[in-house]
Formats: sequence, structure tokens, C-alpha cells
Amino acid sequence: MRQAREAVNEALERWIPSLADEPGGVAGEAIAYSLRGSGKRLRPALVLAAYREAGGTGDATDLAAAVEVVHTYSLVHDDLPCMDNDDLRRGRPTTHRAFDVGTATAAGFSMVPLAARMVAAGGRTLGIDGERLRGIGCTLFSAAGLDGMIAGQVLDLEAEGKRPTLAALMRIHGAKTGALIAASVTIGGIAAGLAGQRLGALRGYGREIGLAFQIVDDVLDTTMTSQELGKTAGKDAKQQKASFAALLGPEPALERAQECVRQAIDHLGATGIDCNLLPGIARFIADRRA
Repeated sequence: MRQAREAVNEALERWIPSLADEPGGVAGEAIAYSLRGSGKRLRPALVLAAYREAGGTGDATDLAAAVEVVHTYSLVHDDLPCMDNDDLRRGRPTTHRAFDVGTATAAGFSMVPLAARMVAAGGRTLGIDGERLRGIGCTLFSAAGLDGMIAGQVLDLEAEGKRPTLAALMRIHGAKTGALIAASVTIGGIAAGLAGQRLGALRGYGREIGLAFQIVDDVLDTTMTSQELGKTAGKDAKQQKASFAALLGPEPALERAQECVRQAIDHLGATGIDCNLLPGIARFIADRRA
């Protein structure tokens, strides 16, 4: 995780100078501000781990960094007043607080084509053929769009103040959080040449750890402080968000997260890959405290 975080941060810094060409200039500054936040870089770490475990030997850092750009875009928009209206992200003011709502909105939209350029550059670095590169692009942007994060955001907003069933909650967060996490490991697998059932098993691992991540996130929101989390604690209850902690209770929710991790690791067995990194990341997700 540490090595992946350092490599991805270096890649982002290489790309940040190109943001000066963004229309208006200020959006580029806001993008740079957002990307320099001290995140865990979990999703790009999953890209790199899956790529390596599937036999990849090249430098997949640009592909991994592209996923982080898409994730950061989602956070910038998630924090906007029309969404969660949050003031704190990654231990500092949210982008719309540091700049303004219009600039933050433009910055978020501008990160999507930036990620596309990074995917193209990453494909060139690895010598990936056109078909596989299309697969990577479709996987990433489908997870970010109406089949993934955006759909999940809509469902999440609609569920505020309600008490959804467990199945409905899993649908919300399977899209809002899980889709991009599953896409991360899938992208790593595609880049390394996996396909068919083996790639599907890797995607299944990603879906399970995506749910585990969100479950733990919901519990931490109820048990940790804003300083410990680097974002506003207690937000779910205040906004009457549908959450696993509220529906199941903190301890049963954490037990559910551990079960997701066990199922994720079972999926890895079906990939035919001798995995060392991915099981450890799954356990980190379930055991994390921030």
C-alpha cells in the first residue's frame, strides 16, 4: 500500500503541470488541490496489485493514477452543497470550500477527460492493444457513470430519511462505492491479459471488498472523530443516510464486512492466480480504523 501510494502520488505530480491548460486556469488549480489530498490510494493500489498478481511486468502506474483521478472527481462532487454539503475531506477544506462551488463543479467534470488521457498514456507505456485498452476504458467509465457511481449517488439521495432493506442498501453501495473498487482490480487484470472466467473471478473479489469497504466506512462514521477520519464524522446520522451501521448495528455490520472479505478471498481461488497481495488488501479494508 505504501509503495503504491508513493508511486501514484509521483504519477499525479507528473500530470499536474498539464492542468495549467485547463480552461480558465482556476479549475486546473482546483484539480491539483484535490489530487494532492492525502488519500489512502486504495483503488490504484488494487490496480497495481491485480496487474502484478496476474503476471503483469510493466509500469501500470498511469493506469492506476487514472482510477484515482476518477475517484477524486467523485469526492469533489459528493461534497458539493447539492449533494452531501461537506466542509472537510482528507483532513482539509473540501474543494468547493477552498475555491467555490462553480470551480469545484468544473474541476470535477474536467477530471474525467484527464483520466481518459492518463488511460491512453498508460496503455502506450504497457504496449496494450486497442481492444484491451477499450476494455479498460469501458470498465473505468462505466463504473463511474450511470451503471456505477452516479446511479449509486442517485439511489443514496433517494434513500435519505428512509429505512431500506439490506438488499436495497447493498444495491446502493454496490454501485456508489463498489463499482469503482471492482473496476480497479478488473483494470489490473485486463492490463495483464486476463479474460473470461478468470477475469470474472477477479471482478467478484472486487465486488465483495467494495461492500466490505463501505460497511466499515459506515461504522467508522459512527465511532470515530472527524480528526481521526480526515472527514466529517457523524454525517450519516445527521443527514439520515441509509447505512449498514444504522440498519445492522455496528458489530453485526463489521461481522458482515469480515464475511465479505472471506468471500472475496474465495473468489481469488477461482482466478487460478497465486495471490499474495490481494488477500492482504482485503483484510486491510476490513480491519482499517480510518
